[in-house]
Amino acid sequence: MSAIPPIPLTMLAPQALGVRTHCPYCAFQCGMLMGEDLGGDLPRVSGDPHWAVNNGQLCIKGWTSAALLDHPQRVNTPQLRDARGEWRSAEWEEALDFVAVKMLAIREKHGADANGVFGSGALTNEKAYLLGKFARLALGTANIDYNGRFCMSSAAAAQNRAFGLDRGLPFPVADVEHAEVVMLVGANTADTLPPMMQWFDRQQANGGRLIVADPRRTPTGRLANLFLQLTPGTDLALANGLLYVVIEERLTDERYVADRTNGFDAVRAVALQYHPARVERLTGIAESQLRQAARWLATARSAMVLTGRGTEQHSKGVDSVHAWINLMLALGKVGKPQSGFGTLTGQANGQGGREHGQKADQLPGYRLIEVDAHREAIAKVWGVEPASLPRKGKSAYELLDSLGESVKSLFVVGANVAVAAPHLSHLLPKLKALELLVVSDAFHNDTSAHAHVFLPVLQWAEEDGTMTNLEGRVIRRRVVSRPPTGPRSDLDVLHQLASRLGCGEKFVFRTTESVFNELRLATAGAPADYSGITYAKIEQQDGVFWPCKSEDDPGTPRMFADRFHHADGRAKFFAVEHREAGEEPNAAFPLFFTTGRYKEHYNSGAQTRIVGKLSSAQPVPRLEIHPRLARRHRVVTGSHVTVESRRAKVEFVAEVTADIRPDTLFAPFHWGGRAAANLLTSGALDPTSRMPEFKLAAVRIAKVG
Repeated sequence: MSAIPPIPLTMLAPQALGVRTHCPYCAFQCGMLMGEDLGGDLPRVSGDPHWAVNNGQLCIKGWTSAALLDHPQRVNTPQLRDARGEWRSAEWEEALDFVAVKMLAIREKHGADANGVFGSGALTNEKAYLLGKFARLALGTANIDYNGRFCMSSAAAAQNRAFGLDRGLPFPVADVEHAEVVMLVGANTADTLPPMMQWFDRQQANGGRLIVADPRRTPTGRLANLFLQLTPGTDLALANGLLYVVIEERLTDERYVADRTNGFDAVRAVALQYHPARVERLTGIAESQLRQAARWLATARSAMVLTGRGTEQHSKGVDSVHAWINLMLALGKVGKPQSGFGTLTGQANGQGGREHGQKADQLPGYRLIEVDAHREAIAKVWGVEPASLPRKGKSAYELLDSLGESVKSLFVVGANVAVAAPHLSHLLPKLKALELLVVSDAFHNDTSAHAHVFLPVLQWAEEDGTMTNLEGRVIRRRVVSRPPTGPRSDLDVLHQLASRLGCGEKFVFRTTESVFNELRLATAGAPADYSGITYAKIEQQDGVFWPCKSEDDPGTPRMFADRFHHADGRAKFFAVEHREAGEEPNAAFPLFFTTGRYKEHYNSGAQTRIVGKLSSAQPVPRLEIHPRLARRHRVVTGSHVTVESRRAKVEFVAEVTADIRPDTLFAPFHWGGRAAANLLTSGALDPTSRMPEFKLAAVRIAKVG
């Protein structure tokens, strides 16, 4: 299961020499060309002009991605902690033996669920699939989850509830260009998915209108034809208010609602409680803007609403997303050409990563681990008895909250929980209390600082595999760089550990493609059906959209045109009410605090903070503060400002800007240690998705330096 040999350079277009592959970062999964550095004019990385998603464009992260491949901080040998707590190099056999012996001892003493596994939305479909299989067969634990729980879980739960199936975008991203109206809610695509902005530029050039709702006037918000600067945590109230206007002005699509949906009467009754005057008090959005947005969406021949983490990372994230789905169903837009509802997946394989078994409640193909028929289908593929499979385990935050208590060991694959998780002041002591913490990655990070074992693995350009981008398009990553001696594939690591845990025969695969072929079998007949997708078809079609149920099925670029995935073929309205956040500002903590990303950095920053061009462009997190609030506290740009929540204090360098609301502070979450924004956030969870409330914490300015 080692990486296949490097692919020879291929001429793809005039003056474009390289191997076709994809960027290691976000879910846009830009096509790129990579070739050996021959010392001439040939760039190591260039955008693939023939890839229909990004059309040759890359962001600064993509352009600098090759810097990771020969980075001096790369770890090339396994490492173990010595008696003094220092890292020492070890042979692979010693490291793997150590891990397996500890896992077996913990299972013998505390039970199978005392071993936990934490995966990543950065893993290929093959790795995500095999990691879930490893947890449930080799370890026998229910406790596997992944960092995608912190990204897509609320949107996924809402779309499953409404449509019977979740695919982030149920249409190709190119459809954006042709929509008359697009509304982005809690999504700053200019910083998080920069090459996607070309589609909004084209949409506006075609005469289309862009609406952006966000507490910050982000680079995306500055391009909007209508900008709605709402109060943090009021997305649900805004959506219900828009639906009120649509109902009041008789702009609903009554025939669509009658023919294709269920449950509108209950939603209508709730929405009519959201008079624009009430919504203005809750959201800060004037009635005139509310009515304008509602009319634009309702009267357009084609319109779409796209949500991002700003809407979803709340303790009411599922209901907030569902409120926007209710609006688009009432307008009859879902499933129509160049129209509908979608959510912008964040992580590289956030879509595929949640489909194939990394979540505590799911089995491959979006099957549910508590449904007996789903368990039987997977057990048959794996050659085990259904009763031997564990039941649903702990969600990501609850798993981390159990460390050192019911969960004694944690195997972390491709994630950096010591930065990306909420309520970090609570988590860090728990990491230290583990009997065994194993980190599998290419570079040390904030999490491995607490680990007992570090297993060095191959990087994105050094092995083959598939990813599923934000459109639901399954694509190929290819080997384009020779790895150094020492690191191994995650697939090989899982095989070796499984052998030591007594079920190595279930993990013997000659190639990455053979893992994918088992994944195809495991998803046959499932909601996320990959059974008709092959490596060859991906090559021929420039990616294949799932579901794809047979080898002569070309895939499904656009979903819900004729029916939804519920048994009756209808979408479901769901009445949702605005409610308070997990914590709201009060006299002691009077300000909202929200987090987000810089275009130069990615998630926890474990990769981007070690790339010189990126770290020099954004060396520290900056606190955005409105001029009015800054004057009150005598803050100027460059001041050192200590922000305090009920959990911790963090010092930031201030940036005074009118782009933020006067009642709100913003900082990016890419840094760890004393600069970690997530020290301030809470462990409040959505009751359905178990999404933590990253986007809202009550804080105060405690000190100005």
